[in-house]
Amino acid sequence: MAEPIISVSGLRGVVGASLTPDVARRYVLAFIQIAPPGSIVVTRDGRASGPELAEVVCEAVQASARTAIDAGVAATPTTGVLVRQLSSAGGIQISASHNPAEYNGLKLFSDEGRVLTADVGQRVLTGYRSAVVVPRQEGQRERCADTLSRHAQLVMASVDVERIRRRKFRVLLDSNHGAGSLLGKRLLEELGCELTLLGGTPDGQFEHTPEPTAENLAGVLPHVRARGADVGFCQDPDADRLAVIDERGRYLGEEYTLAICVEHMLRSDPGPVVTNCSTSRMTEDLATKYKVPFFRSAVGEANVVETMETYDAVLGGEGNGGVIDPRVGYVRDSFVGMALVLDGMAARGLPVSELADELPRYEIVKTKLQLATERVPAALAALARHFAAAEQGWLDGLRLDWRDKWLLVRASNTEPIVRAIAEAPTAAEAARLCDEAAAVMKKS
Repeated sequence: MAEPIISVSGLRGVVGASLTPDVARRYVLAFIQIAPPGSIVVTRDGRASGPELAEVVCEAVQASARTAIDAGVAATPTTGVLVRQLSSAGGIQISASHNPAEYNGLKLFSDEGRVLTADVGQRVLTGYRSAVVVPRQEGQRERCADTLSRHAQLVMASVDVERIRRRKFRVLLDSNHGAGSLLGKRLLEELGCELTLLGGTPDGQFEHTPEPTAENLAGVLPHVRARGADVGFCQDPDADRLAVIDERGRYLGEEYTLAICVEHMLRSDPGPVVTNCSTSRMTEDLATKYKVPFFRSAVGEANVVETMETYDAVLGGEGNGGVIDPRVGYVRDSFVGMALVLDGMAARGLPVSELADELPRYEIVKTKLQLATERVPAALAALARHFAAAEQGWLDGLRLDWRDKWLLVRASNTEPIVRAIAEAPTAAEAARLCDEAAAVMKKS
């Protein structure tokens, strides 16, 4: 049997193959061993395999003499809110994020309602691999009747609700049969939007490949213009990522989600901002424009969150469409993204296309190269020598910065490959950087 894909924040695998009830049970028990006393919130993203896995997870929680709070289908950021709201010891979201339908997974939350830090996640992983055994004890199981209200309140408190309502925006929301439709519908209607909802039943019957990329959303783009929508919002299955489509049916994508939100936030509430080292430099340019501190973290939501806390950031996130607003929670949140984009449109009286077009313009190219793990250090050292004139950073792999472009090369945590990500004023220049890096590493 193949191993599931495991990181410090969770695991995912093909249900019935690399992800079995025994794997899920062992992982939950390892998590319970390091969690503080208290109940555990259990949620799922709507996939067909979710109910069966939820039973396994809840039973493992109860076997540890804990109370399992079954909150049913809920978005990943909602899980974080519920953990805090219910004063739980942690949370388990059953989701494989943007992976195809045959996958599922487990994502772990601390008692602070955020994904686990690397050190805590490593302790869980160590416990899982040591096959910890917990004596069978009977805990309780409770249902959570209202999973949406607190999250909706927090998001609405972060924007000017009446300003948005006056605009009566026409919004298309593509939840693609994931968990985002539940709060998405409620939030957008409470913000006075005229809503067209695609994939509103959270049953995991994806109508297109789940990751909200331009290629996967090709069939959604015409709907925005055909319905006369002011904006299109597209979520991944667990609704922690958001891609934006403008009123012309143009895919703006996930990198622009964070940048539009940062531009709007810094106009009214300037303060430090944080992104990870693989996110577009649009946010860094905006920080320079508004004369606020900008900080970069290693790749990974937990790393962004830790850096945000360290520097008291007003907003942060990742270029995958994950916006993190401390006022709502230290979790990537598509609902925060939607509310801030609408508030930005309402505040300035501009269509989302103009909000995007006024941002600094760059193109990102992402590639990967098969490379054995033991060869990675020599390959990165060769790159550092080859690009000696660039500013070099070793926060996460090797990042090389020039005045108007950058290149990040880092090893995968789960595969024998290195990923090269480059951003430049043109796609051709970004692709050239990736190709040049690949050629240098192959020779190393």
